Amino acid sequence: MEQYSTRPAQYGPQRNRAPLPAQGRGGAATARPPAGRVGRPVRQRPAPVRPAPGPPGSPVARVVRALRGLPNPRLTGLGGGLFCAAVMTLLGFLDELLFGASLTVYGVLFVPVSLLTALWVRRGDLLTAPVVVPIAYAVGLVAVAESGDGPSGRLMGLVTALATGAGWLYGGTLIAGTVVIVRRIRLVRRRAAARNRPPARP
Repeated sequence: MEQYSTRPAQYGPQRNRAPLPAQGRGGAATARPPAGRVGRPVRQRPAPVRPAPGPPGSPVARVVRALRGLPNPRLTGLGGGLFCAAVMTLLGFLDELLFGASLTVYGVLFVPVSLLTALWVRRGDLLTAPVVVPIAYAVGLVAVAESGDGPSGRLMGLVTALATGAGWLYGGTLIAGTVVIVRRIRLVRRRAAARNRPPARP
């Protein structure tokens, strides 16, 4: 009777064979997540979007951005008149001190003051801006106008200065009136849009 010799099965990895790489142990290898982040998806930060270089803005856009950067108070009609008169009086004395009472310098400075007065007056007193602006121009002109002997001489100097700087006076008043008209149109449109807007459903 023949006897078959059986060799015991060898368990465990063979010493002579090198361990298989990760790709050959069970299909696709799964990467272990880093310690402390198990179960948390890795979020990738989006790359910062840089604005594409383009042509500079128009002069009107620059002026609008500059005006938006200024303070935006809301003055009453009386407050707007006092503000404009005080600023023009101060500018008149500075003009006399630094530029020898130049009517041109005074007129140039009057234009932005008129613009700011029309921008800062509140909505309920818009129509007062074109009225107080020329009054403030005349008040500040006292420091710039040539003064003669006595009250009559001062009055004649003021009238002469008003006639000489009439262009600046009309220009500043026109700018203030234009700003007031634009603000009034925008206010009317907003009120009309608010009336036509459907009520919100509960």
